[in-house]
Amino acid sequence: MHGAVQMKFMDAMTHRLALRKWRKVARNAPMMPLSALRRHRARARRLIYVLNELMSVADSRLTLPMIGSETFPKPHGTDWSWRPEPWRAPLPVQGLAAVTSKTPLGSEVTLFHDCTRSELSLRQLRNNRAADLAAYGLRMDVFAFDGSFLSLVLDLPQEAIDGLKRRHLIRMDAILELEKPLEVFARLNVRHGPNTEQIVRELPQNDKAITVEFDLAYTNLNEKRVGRAWIDLIFENPQMSQMVLRDLTFSRRPRAEL
Repeated sequence: MHGAVQMKFMDAMTHRLALRKWRKVARNAPMMPLSALRRHRARARRLIYVLNELMSVADSRLTLPMIGSETFPKPHGTDWSWRPEPWRAPLPVQGLAAVTSKTPLGSEVTLFHDCTRSELSLRQLRNNRAADLAAYGLRMDVFAFDGSFLSLVLDLPQEAIDGLKRRHLIRMDAILELEKPLEVFARLNVRHGPNTEQIVRELPQNDKAITVEFDLAYTNLNEKRVGRAWIDLIFENPQMSQMVLRDLTFSRRPRAEL
């Protein structure tokens, strides 16, 4: 620990001395002999090249959303929130082609379809726009599609179902870019005992920033037997289309008492 502190002190001292030196060179430049001026100019150019490289990398990394970030707007009263793995952390394999059904995307998301021949590719993208809060996005390209369904299945973590009540609202926020108009549905599934409650919401087609809510008051949920919950994102007739999910987040809050 002492060595690390000493190294930081020495680094700061070296920086101050170098800065003082170049300030002095700059002040003396108008009166400096031309031979010395040429020498300092050559050194300054080499220094500027290295500093520009540092600034370029630093600006790029520091303006990107932070990897692992769980930061996103949440409604007042939220008691659970979550950004699934493909949007917050790098996947082991970031690009897949001819993707088969039941292909996992990390540990929390799985792709399902019933194509006889897959012409579907997936790629995890690093978000870099000023508006992006998620570190990563997910792009799906579909060419010929001879199946009847295509869906991303997201297993909600245990924290989502701990203490889950019929008075809860579960909210999904997404930033979805579509190459062409496409019907997309989100279906919440909650298993309680031998039964499964389902709530389906259609995502608006004209908005990139999407919010849908699932109100458990309209279900027959047995609060004492909740065992598992998951979300299906269902894409209808996706052939010859590209979908980019820039962000996907979930939150839970109790409905206000009347």
